[in-house]
Amino acid sequence: MYRNTRHWIETLEEHGELIRIREYVNPHLEIAEITDRVSKKNGPALLFENTGTPYPLLINSMGTEKRMSLALGVNRLDDIGKEMEKILRELTGNKTSLLDKLKMLPTLRSIASWMPRVVKERGECQQVIMDNPDVTKFPVLKCWPEDGGPFLTLPVIHTRDPQTGIRNVGLYRMQVFGPDLTAMHWHRHKVSARHMAEYRKLGMKMPVAVSLGGDPCYTYCASTPLPDGVDEYIFAGFLRKKKVDLVRCITQDVEVPADADIVLEGYIDPAEEYILEGPFGDHTGYYSLADYYPKFHITCITHRTDAVFPATIVGIPPQEDAWIGKATERIFLMPIKMTVVPEIADMNLPVEGVFHNLVIVKIRKDYPGQASKVMHSLWGAGQMMFTKMMIITDGDVNIHNPIEVARVISEHYDPFYDTSFTQGPVDVLDHSCSVMSLGGKIGIDATKKNAEELAGRIPASSAAFSLQDDQVLASLRPIFPEIKQVNASLTALGISLVFISIEKSRKGQVSETGRKIFRLESFKNIKVIIFLEHTVDISDIADAVWRFTNNLDPKRDSYILESTTANECSHIILDGTRKTKDLDGFQRDWPNILASDEKTIQRIDTIWENLNLGPFIPSPSLRYRKQLYKGGAVAE
Repeated sequence: MYRNTRHWIETLEEHGELIRIREYVNPHLEIAEITDRVSKKNGPALLFENTGTPYPLLINSMGTEKRMSLALGVNRLDDIGKEMEKILRELTGNKTSLLDKLKMLPTLRSIASWMPRVVKERGECQQVIMDNPDVTKFPVLKCWPEDGGPFLTLPVIHTRDPQTGIRNVGLYRMQVFGPDLTAMHWHRHKVSARHMAEYRKLGMKMPVAVSLGGDPCYTYCASTPLPDGVDEYIFAGFLRKKKVDLVRCITQDVEVPADADIVLEGYIDPAEEYILEGPFGDHTGYYSLADYYPKFHITCITHRTDAVFPATIVGIPPQEDAWIGKATERIFLMPIKMTVVPEIADMNLPVEGVFHNLVIVKIRKDYPGQASKVMHSLWGAGQMMFTKMMIITDGDVNIHNPIEVARVISEHYDPFYDTSFTQGPVDVLDHSCSVMSLGGKIGIDATKKNAEELAGRIPASSAAFSLQDDQVLASLRPIFPEIKQVNASLTALGISLVFISIEKSRKGQVSETGRKIFRLESFKNIKVIIFLEHTVDISDIADAVWRFTNNLDPKRDSYILESTTANECSHIILDGTRKTKDLDGFQRDWPNILASDEKTIQRIDTIWENLNLGPFIPSPSLRYRKQLYKGGAVAE
């Protein structure tokens, strides 16, 4: 439990996890560029003390597993899930005797102690009341060159259902348009958006409060996929083992944490026209493009006398948000097992899959078709509905080791028999689907097959398939001059997968090229080819997976070839290239990837020695600038 942000900063310093930067750094692009360099090296939290404003800025404070665990008060993130499991079992177990029921009293007392309370006196967050509320006085970040403006990136947003009075606490970005006006970027499936719809029905303005800072677990809890109607501050009380003290806002009937650093009070008028918000460099590593969202009118700003402004950046993984997501993966595994899919043994959301593009699930398999059952159960469970690609394994494979997972897929996956396709909701930020928010999904059954599942199959060939990049490229280029690069390095590890970069120039080219390649003798026992565009450096497999999972609509962009003899396996072609109107009939705008501009990179290079950050770290954007499409946030 942390008393406030200053206490959290002191704790980080005690653990050697924070560096103070006293050199002036501009919140416009420069802070983000430094943070991007540091976070991709698993570097420390950063406290920028000279922001050109009266307020220091804290960033990357939860940017490693150690710091994420520190923020939540545990040694390991798995500890929280185990404690949740213990409590759930105690509460739901069969209590037949008086003694059994009495044994529950300590647990019930603990739960009661986590309930938030509203205190009558003013909180520390209200020590200073701005005479004229002006959010631009804070060091609000502009993170990427094509961003539509400065954004609050760690705002904890409080709303209430006007019918039931039940509170919701969420984490949504907010673009700043002026001293007392921002946008509120909540998607239509979010609880707060539903609250706004209720206010619209009633013809009422919607009171909203935004807190920044305080105990870091507030920020984490605002990001969690709790069921609708479950108060995030009860969960925060469980995590910090102490109830959250709330205070009423001064101009709005909303409560916020008393120990927050900054509070923005205001309202949304559901009857008002929306404002064009964005673009914004998002956690996908691409820009989310401009769209219309509600206006948030600020009526009051309060803050602590020693307020610290919290922020984060998101972008090409890994970033700080990867560890926030990893905490959710480990914490909510137990409730999913107990309430949705009891056969789950473990789950992994790889960083390269940016949360909703890829999930790997290990199960305890007992019957044929169980992998398919698990896939569809998870696609129907809360925010798991957004998952585009799901891989199911069993046995003793370590699903947090990508090489082990890939080997298991190579051994147990037959593309023709073991691939499931469906269609459903996808994340609003998914740019690959032909229709916004609706796209294809793929399930890969990489479990060991039993007799029923193998019945009627042509046995897969067990012939060797190790290939050499230079030899393969040399053999393919005379036939396919559009192929620019081949990465077959995984085949030497027993993984039947090859990456190929291709310069597209005609319709249907990826499917046609892939089918022709699979007719070649050297590729008869390769199961998977993943195509990416020629600008992508496919020698970096993590980057290739990040680009491919972002750019693929699995139902539209997958092509399966059935084997007809035991001398070859069945194949799947996965098209992870950019889709365009001319070559693919794709009608939506395609976003650009994220990279800093040359001026910002040069500026940070120049002042690096003054930043107290140790050995020079070159900008990660240098490699990605070579891969930028023409145009700005929207690729031309």
